[in-house]
Amino acid sequence: MTTSSIKYLHPLKTKATHNRSGNSLMTDAPLDNNGDGAYFSPTDLAATSLASCMFTVMGIYADQNNLELGEINCDLQKEMAANPRRIKSITVDINWKTNLPEKEIQKLKNIALNCPVSKSLHPEIEQKLNFNLI
Repeated sequence: MTTSSIKYLHPLKTKATHNRSGNSLMTDAPLDNNGDGAYFSPTDLAATSLASCMFTVMGIYADQNNLELGEINCDLQKEMAANPRRIKSITVDINWKTNLPEKEIQKLKNIALNCPVSKSLHPEIEQKLNFNLI
């Protein structure tokens, strides 16, 4: 089964449908590149995928080891470069309220830093990850 199906919707929008679940999302070109900025841009999704992947693999490890991950969220900033237009850097500021011992916190940070999306992004994309324990 194919992962997703994407349809172009004029002007500069797409609708992507996850084929297994039927869930869909829209994209739009960003304001600085001829779009309305009405939805995530494709590069927004690439950057957002990094944080989503990090949290997912942390959750998998926590579940497999009967650990309470605690409350975790982040704010993400994507910076673009020109010539060619591409993602220059992704900054992820993670706020994490947890009662886990330091050993487990370090293990989970390492798991996050080595998530599949992180390892799939081009090496020229700077990944700035900040863990703020609260």
